[in-house]
Amino acid sequence: MSALPSANNPILCPALFISAPGSNHGKTTVTAALARWHRDQGRKVRVFKTGPDFLDPTILERACGSTVYQLDLWLMGAAECRRLLHEAAQDADLILIEGVMGLFDGEPCSADLAELFKLPVVAVVDVAGVAQTLGAIAYGLAHYRPGFPLIGVLANGVASPRHEEMLRQGMPHGIDYLGSMPRNLQFKLPERHLGLVPAAEVADLDQRIAAAAAAIGQTELSELSRLPAPVEFAAIDPQEHPSTPKLIPLLQGQRIAIARDAAFSFIYPGNLDLLRQLGAQLTYFSPLQDARLPPADSVYLPGGYPELHLQELQNNAAMKQALHDHCAAGKPLYAECGGLLYLLESLTDKNGARARMLGILSGRAVMQRRLQGLGYQTIPFVEGAMRCHTFHYSTTVTAMAAAFTGERLYDTSAGERVYRSRGVTATYLHACFASSPQATAALFTGKIAVPEPAGDEDTSA
Repeated sequence: MSALPSANNPILCPALFISAPGSNHGKTTVTAALARWHRDQGRKVRVFKTGPDFLDPTILERACGSTVYQLDLWLMGAAECRRLLHEAAQDADLILIEGVMGLFDGEPCSADLAELFKLPVVAVVDVAGVAQTLGAIAYGLAHYRPGFPLIGVLANGVASPRHEEMLRQGMPHGIDYLGSMPRNLQFKLPERHLGLVPAAEVADLDQRIAAAAAAIGQTELSELSRLPAPVEFAAIDPQEHPSTPKLIPLLQGQRIAIARDAAFSFIYPGNLDLLRQLGAQLTYFSPLQDARLPPADSVYLPGGYPELHLQELQNNAAMKQALHDHCAAGKPLYAECGGLLYLLESLTDKNGARARMLGILSGRAVMQRRLQGLGYQTIPFVEGAMRCHTFHYSTTVTAMAAAFTGERLYDTSAGERVYRSRGVTATYLHACFASSPQATAALFTGKIAVPEPAGDEDTSA
């Protein structure tokens, strides 16, 4: 983490929190449209995404032109969220935060984050099949918690002027109708099984965002086309967080090669920041296209969509050999989710197509048509508990014993397994490195302390 600012210098910056009654109401489209509209007016816009999402931030980054960080009260903690917001407020003209799922879904939920930082909330509501009942939805969101800072609703997907007239008729006193987005497929963002399609894969993304931004700029949306009221963003108070550790450069001089391409793209910007702050030098490579690794002391294989690139991964024999050589030399390798699938002997997609993967770890993986794993978990590393999240559609079959098992936040059932084989550590879990810098350093130096495993066969989701 960067040096802590003084606790006595709160900064004022206009800000909005964009939420909804649930998923698929258009939060990302509206947030991206607002970001692009204000950016086109010459303003510097910083955007954040609530929760552990990898995909929405790629769209939001294209809209605002700057890195989009996650804000997650459980994964990162309130102090780190506060630090990121205070840092952004120092040079931004506007801060936008997109919520996750519905406003009150989960523990902690979007509403908790908005209330903690006193952020005004706009609810985006998909009004297909809805008319005056929009007022009841708005009333419920505003009054579910006493004093909740909901400033109004934005109707998304309005079919006609008459439709909008009925929507307005139902609005209760004291909750503003902030305008509407028309029902227009030109705004719609494509999806696949893990959520939105990443920005790099949407050829006309800029045109879609520009069209949505133009709608935001119309007279009907003048309330949102202007800057909102400023919000006070305070720095971390050392008296409230006296135990915030000063980072020791535990990875000083370490060269970490990170897989980054269309198959492996699920990387938190905050994780990269933490590695740099620990002293690591980061380089990148493509398992799809490159024939060799850059010079590296350790390798990071993040999650992504290896199942969509089976033949390219199978056929890149040079890269497969380079990774085998890296591991044979006893150098550390850390893999998450899609990275774990790549390490196994084979991967089968949901249509039954099968391809040979690296075979560095024994076992096979098969994509399923239904979600197989979801939720927050903690890995109880000896060096420190690592907070993580899992979200995957594949299952694995392997005889490998688990070195660790994730501890679910809200469930007593067994969590995801963490496998260790010489210097390789692999799991379905996506880690938040800032939750345990010491464990992070151990992962990339190969010095994770592992208890004696129990040898059992695993069929895991």
